[in-house]
Amino acid sequence: MISLTLNTMTLCTSSTVTFDSLIQPFHSGTMKIRVHITPKSGNDKTGPIPVTTSERASCPTTCGLYDKGCYAKSGPLALHWRKVSSGERGTDWQGLCDFVQSLPDRQLWRHNQAGDLPHLFGDIDHSNMAHLVVANTGKRGYTYTHHVLNKHNVDIIQRSNRQGFTINASTESLDAADAAIEKGLPAVCVVPNNKPVPKVSPKGHKVVVCPAQVRNTTCAECKLCSVAKRTCIVAFKAHGSAAKHVNALVSDSLN
Repeated sequence: MISLTLNTMTLCTSSTVTFDSLIQPFHSGTMKIRVHITPKSGNDKTGPIPVTTSERASCPTTCGLYDKGCYAKSGPLALHWRKVSSGERGTDWQGLCDFVQSLPDRQLWRHNQAGDLPHLFGDIDHSNMAHLVVANTGKRGYTYTHHVLNKHNVDIIQRSNRQGFTINASTESLDAADAAIEKGLPAVCVVPNNKPVPKVSPKGHKVVVCPAQVRNTTCAECKLCSVAKRTCIVAFKAHGSAAKHVNALVSDSLN
């Protein structure tokens, strides 16, 4: 396995977009983060693809579901997440990158069934992300983030998406999803499960309810969230034991 050393590596594509500016640090140090790797998910919705779980410290406190409403805070996933967060399970970021680099070309994989991107005081950690994006070269990794869409974070998300690792902006309203798309980001939105979901957003973007929630399919088959250049909003209906709370939280998100 090749160890990834970014101070001597530049990733280029045919569009000549590089990660040069990410290699030069914006901050001193990087976030040390624990990540668990499931090489083949047994989740019926996800399908048999690799998935990861990052410790809870990766989650931004600005997330609208941070205190209550997060589906990962209940059931078997919650037990697993706690063990990852305590250090009982998982590997470090280098271990994650080594695993991703070893995947077959074009392999679809989902980063973070629970957890978010590593960050330093709310700013996504450029160094860790640059390592991951390089490791993902030729693969089809994707994830979601609730981090604030400030200039620093948007810049890193845009570059990651251009380089083949798709980061979706997670939102709690169609207005916020529209705003993310206007920044050039693919967007998803949590919506109530007790109201009809509009077919278009306030800004006219098509809204597609997660196919795995409406028919017999999986993430492994669908792949919609791995498409960085899409302009439709993927809507996730509130689910899990906290669905009632989420319904109340996002009750006006469709207006």
